[in-house]
Amino acid sequence: MTATAPHPSPPPTVAPPALIAGGSETDSGQTDETHVAERVHPTDPELSGVQATAFIRAARDGSATIVPLMRNSGPFHLHQTQPHGEWARVCVISSMCAPLGGDRLALDITAEEHAKLEVTTAAATIALPGATAAPATYDVRLQVAEHAMLTWLPKPLISARGSTLHQTCTVDLAPTAAVVLREEQLLGRTAEPPGHLTTHLTVYRGGRPVLDQHTAYGGTAPAWDGPAVLGGHRATGQLLVVDPHLTTDHPPILIGDDPEAGHAVLTPLARHPALLATATAPTLHAVSKLLDAALEHIRNM
Repeated sequence: MTATAPHPSPPPTVAPPALIAGGSETDSGQTDETHVAERVHPTDPELSGVQATAFIRAARDGSATIVPLMRNSGPFHLHQTQPHGEWARVCVISSMCAPLGGDRLALDITAEEHAKLEVTTAAATIALPGATAAPATYDVRLQVAEHAMLTWLPKPLISARGSTLHQTCTVDLAPTAAVVLREEQLLGRTAEPPGHLTTHLTVYRGGRPVLDQHTAYGGTAPAWDGPAVLGGHRATGQLLVVDPHLTTDHPPILIGDDPEAGHAVLTPLARHPALLATATAPTLHAVSKLLDAALEHIRNM
């Protein structure tokens, strides 16, 4: 598997966005990324909470990948860690409690042609209630150019009681690009009900839709803890691998033979070299083990 990161961490359809330009200065003295941030999350004095967009851009430099742009913003502190071979690695560190109610947060990550970039987070993200009843939003945008590879391996997202978070992840891939994306969610901390969490994952490849998936848990979401969704479990996660060298001519694979302990299914996506594993279990540890098993299946294909 060429798309797999060298050291994986343990654990409505719209036109795909254009690649972000580099951090050149404009006439106003602001960078191009600042203008993009304002367009995506315009400054609104009526909104309480933090409004912030952080940027990471990786580029190929000879036989290695460099990170010419890391733009911190709001709670996001970006730290470049030790590279591994051709791979550059960046860790996203949260410098404050976020997201809280009313926050508008975004993370924009670009891997330019032939770049290899792994992005992780330092700790779990906890969605908490804020001073306002307004929901928080957290948008992740991944853009991967020709022959580039990107892995997005954040620590789990925890939906705490009383919180409302709308999370989106948009992945825009060139036809020869590869991505590994892994996400895990815990609904409620120990002995508490969850907040209201919605997630929306949209993936494009060569401008064509690969996946458009929307989930909703807690709050007013219908039947989210019923047998057709989580079946009483409180942890869930998914692993997406898109790789032009991937073989997908096989039926779905069921991982785990005990529904009470959790299980996962690994499914090829139609008309694209892509596999999606979805897991549910009582604990994050169990979900992590199921996704690890799914990744091992993919590596052995």
